[in-house]
Formats: sequence, C-alpha cells, structure tokens
Amino acid sequence: MLIGILLFSLNDVMGKWLVATYTVGQLLVVRSLAALVVILPFVFKQGVQRTLRPERPGLQALRVLFSSGEVALFYLAVTYLPLADAMTIWLAAPVWVVVLAGLLLGERIDGRRWIAIALGFTGVAVSLNPGGASLSMPALIAVLGSLFFAAMMIAGRQLRGTPDVTLVAWQTFGALLMGLALLPFGWVTPSLKDTALLSLLGIVAMGGHICVTRSLKLAEASVVVPYQYTLIIWALVFGWFIFGDWPTPAMLCGAALIVAAGLVLLILERKAAPAPAVLEATGAGAP
Repeated sequence: MLIGILLFSLNDVMGKWLVATYTVGQLLVVRSLAALVVILPFVFKQGVQRTLRPERPGLQALRVLFSSGEVALFYLAVTYLPLADAMTIWLAAPVWVVVLAGLLLGERIDGRRWIAIALGFTGVAVSLNPGGASLSMPALIAVLGSLFFAAMMIAGRQLRGTPDVTLVAWQTFGALLMGLALLPFGWVTPSLKDTALLSLLGIVAMGGHICVTRSLKLAEASVVVPYQYTLIIWALVFGWFIFGDWPTPAMLCGAALIVAAGLVLLILERKAAPAPAVLEATGAGAP
C-alpha cells in the first residue's frame, strides 16, 4: 500500500508539473495510451470479449464518466492550487461516499457517522478558508473532483463482481476518450523528454493501482487503507521541495480534521462489517 501511495503521489507531482505547460486533454490522452499498453496483455489474457462485454454496462459507463471527470478535474485544480491543498480536499472523498451511500443506496447513517461526516465537512470548510484567498474557483473545482471520486467509488461498490482488469481497462479507455474530446481546446507540441514524462504518467499510475489492489488482497482493508492518508505527507514534501509551496495553518488544520473523520468512519465500518472488503484504489492519479 505504501509503495502504491508513493507511486500515486509521484504521478500527481508529474501531472502538476506537466499541466503547467500542456493541456489537460494532452495529459489524459498520452497517459491513457501508455496505460493501455500496460493493461492490454492482461486484457488479452482475460479475453477481449469478456472485457468489452461486462455485466451492467450502463453502470460501468457511469463509473467511467465519474473516474475520467475526476482525473480531469484534478489536473485542472492543481494547475492553480498547491498540491497539498488539492490533495487535502480529495481526501474528503470517503466522507462523501458515506453521504452518497445513504442518499442513493439507502444505507443507514447512524449518529456516530453523522458526527464523523460533520467533522470531515468542517475540515473541508477550514481548508477552503472562506474568509481568505483560498476560496476560489480552483478550490471549488477540487471539491467537485472529490465528489466525482466518491461517486466513482459508489459505482464501484455495485460492480464488486467485475474483474479488476475489466474495471481498469474501461476506466483507462474512458480517460482516453475524454482526453480526445478536450484536445480541440488546446495543443502544445511536446518535446521528446516531455513525451516520455507524459507516458510515464500512465505507467506510474498503473503501478500504483496494482500495488494498492494487491495490498487489499493480502490484508484486510481496515489494516491497509489508513495508509492512504500518507498521500498528504507526500503532497506536503513534494509541494515544498519541488514547487516551493508551504502549507497554510488553515490547510493543516483542515487536513487533520478530514483525516480524523476518515479514520473514524473506517473504524465504524470495520465494526459493522469485519469481513475484508474490496475497495477502489485511492489517489487522484488512479488511471
């Protein structure tokens, strides 16, 4: 899990670096093509027909829409926001999941969960710092991206019987289509070095996904999932050393509240359902 989270963090850093020069559409297209090269051998091993004709294709397409939109919104947000700020808002996704599960799936939300939800949303509000300069359109884009990520996880809950290869292949192809749709809005011819970095985005993200998925199969989710919150540590370190971004007190306080809310919800979920569960790979860089 720790290696997977580090790979996702590296993917996010490269994405922020490259989106300063290239368009979101370019990032999605090149990284998706590179990721497809990695996933295609697994698709052929599983069977092309089985991959292209999954159960519940409508829900699969909806999940792809949310996942592709989430990645595009992340790259758009980090164009303007410090990496740690964007990642802090993204870590509120588990809180959104509980709310959406109650609204859309009819899952019961007891008083303890509502307290954790309130704690998480307080963390988001503190991070956004409504009274300061942090409340901006990029920050609101990050909130929308976090909501898209949560919606993707809700859709994934309903597709637990779908093989990982099918989920990742559809997700990657969907990101490619969204990138192609965005290409007309801007194109910058990349250098050979940047082409390699753009391609590395997809390969690193795929490696992160494989590591996280493998960790969830080797141990209970309640054991490994808390390590996802090391994302904020990597975001702080990389943001400081590479981009010169220093976190504000509001962002640090908000991050602490969001992480606390996520851990409380995880503990409550473990008590309610102690059996291991298959979860979505976290991280905005997931392909």
